[in-house]
Amino acid sequence: MHHRVVIVGGGSAGISVAARLNRAGEDDIALVDPATWHYYQPLWTLVGAGVVPIETSRRRQAGLVPRGVAWVRDAATDLDPDRRTVVTAGGARIRYDVLVCCPGLELAFELVPGLAEAMAGPAATTNYTAAHAPKTAELVRRFRGGRALFCAPGSPIKCPGAPQKAAYMACDHWQRRGVLDDAEVTYATGAGGIFGVPEFARVLEDVVERYGIATRFSSELVEVDPDRRTASFETAGPTGKVRTSLDYDLLWAAPPQRAPGFVRGSPLGSAGEYGWVPVDPHTLQHVSYPEVFALGDVCDAPTSKTGAAVRRQAPVVTRNVLAALSGREPLARYDGYAACPFTTARGKMVLAEFDYSLSPHPTLPFIDTQRERFDMWLLKRYGLPAFYWNLMLRGLG
Repeated sequence: MHHRVVIVGGGSAGISVAARLNRAGEDDIALVDPATWHYYQPLWTLVGAGVVPIETSRRRQAGLVPRGVAWVRDAATDLDPDRRTVVTAGGARIRYDVLVCCPGLELAFELVPGLAEAMAGPAATTNYTAAHAPKTAELVRRFRGGRALFCAPGSPIKCPGAPQKAAYMACDHWQRRGVLDDAEVTYATGAGGIFGVPEFARVLEDVVERYGIATRFSSELVEVDPDRRTASFETAGPTGKVRTSLDYDLLWAAPPQRAPGFVRGSPLGSAGEYGWVPVDPHTLQHVSYPEVFALGDVCDAPTSKTGAAVRRQAPVVTRNVLAALSGREPLARYDGYAACPFTTARGKMVLAEFDYSLSPHPTLPFIDTQRERFDMWLLKRYGLPAFYWNLMLRGLG
């Protein structure tokens, strides 16, 4: 097979770019993705909080692939940019003129010994899978006091604010149920602070103080013992790494994350443990293969891996792909915009918008999003999902 444009990955990035290219008149597009269901993953914060069921976050992929786009319903297993070829699990070899690489990332529970075993047990959970987000709601509902531990790695992950959101929503629930006073809540992260944008960090520090959450920064989760219910962390000390352990009654952990194996093992992935696709941070063009563009979670653009980032990246990639197909220089530029909607309680949300400069980048006029707001909660619960399904995935927003 040969197509002018091949898109690997049918998540928010792949569907959005396919729809935009389709609307621009490009009629030879193949989308490679094996999924039956398409999930709006930002809603999993509210699934984990018991606000909505998991079914609310999904739709059938078949109804989202744009008409006129050839859907190769198979998993990519090999990328050969020197031959401009994508190979699938079923043995198909698909040649391209331009490749858009956006297969998302993989959750690497195995990088933390004991973490996968803990997730299969009765005391640990996460909001990063469709199977575990409902489990979070159940564990939070059943919690009657003790040690609750929320963990995040210091390496890049999708929606880096998700572990905090899980902690805040759990604490809000326990506070409403009169359980919070009997809980010892800790937020431990490999990052050096609560958030990288000072204006929003100050707001979140107030939320942490309000709930009485103990914070441990620069503390990387390195091992979990699900039988003893202990989590071990490493921090950098003056004479080397220092290892400490914390007991838990409830463990919520964001697993380490990295590029999918077929990307890491190809010339398109970068060297190192995570294998992100190296791109020009503004044009999102591969640094070594000019006919390849990457966006979304898999690329190494130095911004947060969020759906809001994809929303701004998709039109840039679309314009630059069309330029490449016409033999022109890709001139569209991405400014690093990303957003993190921090749900701080049921009915309250802070919308953190920022760019490569790590400065606030507000897009909603006349609204102060640097404080907890009920209208921002409504945006999270109703507005953003409606925008996603009805506009973004159709190439309209």
